[in-house]
Amino acid sequence: MSQISTYIVPTFVLFILIYAIKRKTNIYDSFLVGAKDGILTTFHIAPAVIAMVFAINLFLNSHFLEFIFSFLNPFLNHVGIPISILPMAFIRPISGTATLAIMNNIFSIYGPDSFIGRLASTLQGCTDTTIYVLALYFGSIKVTKTGHALSAGLFADLVGIIAAFIITFIFFGN
Repeated sequence: MSQISTYIVPTFVLFILIYAIKRKTNIYDSFLVGAKDGILTTFHIAPAVIAMVFAINLFLNSHFLEFIFSFLNPFLNHVGIPISILPMAFIRPISGTATLAIMNNIFSIYGPDSFIGRLASTLQGCTDTTIYVLALYFGSIKVTKTGHALSAGLFADLVGIIAAFIITFIFFGN
């Protein structure tokens, strides 16, 4: 199987070259046009991504989540949800990299085969970075009215978070 994967990319590139030659396309000029469009797209989405990163850092550094979680601690202990997983659940729709860092921290403290490690892994797979995706893709095509997409995406994330908790409790117990 590893032998096949070594030939996939060169075969794909060769296919593109043969196809372009057959259609009598100037490959180099097409490549330059694509590269230019890629750079322009980067400049169009950069403000949205920078604003999102700034807002995430401001939110995380405010320690608002720790304040909220302190009130939820008695309830969460009663239902068996580890409080250490909540920052990951709340940050996941915003930033995939931040949640990977939180998950790595959970793995180093509790281990990947612990209940909370399995819950973190399931949570990572059941949700998406909705706000990041909206900022990136809608920003690249200059869509400004994102209310319905944001609502639908965050609702899907909420369902994913709930499903991650239920699935982990069913399969791995606590």
